[in-house]
Amino acid sequence: MDRLNIVYIHSHDTGRYVQPYGHAVPTPNIQRLAEQGVLFRQMFSAAPTCSASRAALLTGQWPHRCGMTGLAHRGWSLNDYSHHLVRTLRGAGYRSVLCGVQHVAAQPDAIGYDERPAVDWRQAADVAGAAAGFLRAAPREPFFLSVGFVETHREFPRPGPAEDARFCLPPAPLPDTPRTRGDMARFKAAARQFDDGVGAVLAAIDSSGLAGRTLVVCTTDHGIAFPGMKCTLSDHGIGVMFLLRGPGGPLAGGKVCEAMLSHVDVLPTLCELLGIAPPPWLDGVSFLPVLRGQADEARDELFAEVTYHAAYEPMRCARTRRWKYVRRFDGRSRPVLPNCDASPSKDVWLAAGWRDRPVEAEQLFDLTFDPNECRSVVAEPFAADALADMRRRLDEYMRRTADPLLAGPVPMPDGAWADDADDLHPTNRPRS
Repeated sequence: MDRLNIVYIHSHDTGRYVQPYGHAVPTPNIQRLAEQGVLFRQMFSAAPTCSASRAALLTGQWPHRCGMTGLAHRGWSLNDYSHHLVRTLRGAGYRSVLCGVQHVAAQPDAIGYDERPAVDWRQAADVAGAAAGFLRAAPREPFFLSVGFVETHREFPRPGPAEDARFCLPPAPLPDTPRTRGDMARFKAAARQFDDGVGAVLAAIDSSGLAGRTLVVCTTDHGIAFPGMKCTLSDHGIGVMFLLRGPGGPLAGGKVCEAMLSHVDVLPTLCELLGIAPPPWLDGVSFLPVLRGQADEARDELFAEVTYHAAYEPMRCARTRRWKYVRRFDGRSRPVLPNCDASPSKDVWLAAGWRDRPVEAEQLFDLTFDPNECRSVVAEPFAADALADMRRRLDEYMRRTADPLLAGPVPMPDGAWADDADDLHPTNRPRS
């Protein structure tokens, strides 16, 4: 059979803060993609950290199962790079091309892409230009094109005329102050650059005549780089945009999918959609029956995790439609501040005493009455049954997946490095 080409567009630290999710962040090209395809309202990453999230999507395995319990540029790697999506697709005749960021290997050659055009990955315009050049050059089909944008990672660009801080609203976890508004204005400038890159790639797909036989996947790794979001297991940290557009059928027409899904479900779904035998290591489940209208849900629970980010901060969560359960494993009573990027918004929290605010070892949130996860109900009698159920779900998951935390603190791989949990900000180089 003729298989669809795949264009995988992914960004850094965007969460769901784009126009089609209702935020005041103008992204007209992503909006157009949503109107032409399927927007997923309840997609979650498997980790609110860069490498672990991407590894889970690209292998179909939970991060601790595929080995990515830290950051690739700090010394972590997949247990087996043959589990990467490009290897599965190669067996089905796909040519793979990488443009821009990948973040699951210190050296991209370890992954096994067939082609990597030389490109300055630090600017969306350059990455999009390289991807568009490939698409317009009559490439051999089928192909898998990964288009990785560094936007909206910090540092953010200066805001332009369209990003006026006076008229910005900071994200929900933060107070509305001049500093947080200015920070959000700069995020919007980064989102504009990302969206311009998306637009250039979509235009190249259309102008090259590939739209009728190409699947577009657009997502991000985790929540935005603000306090209480990235590197937290709240929905602000693990909730992600996810859009699919394909030629007709269940992937066209401006639909919205409400099913609760995880990034680990993407690879099994692609396998079923493309008629490829699923590899034996998958932890995720296909949500193609949901897209075809044959089921309302693909799963009734999902999980997410942090082990290492800039610093060690082991924690796990289980989530259902109603409840979110979070457990920490480090015994700390204070926040791990280097796991939050330096920013004006972080300065607002630090000035108000964030360093000394207590951290709970166990939390339970009722997502119906408390969608922002502000008040844990672990000690509330009305939540006792839910607490027991969520504890059981997480315990069974950790045993089933042989979570290394069951054996105690997780050591770093040889040669890897992390910041001290009592540092203030993440560093960019190992200690001497």
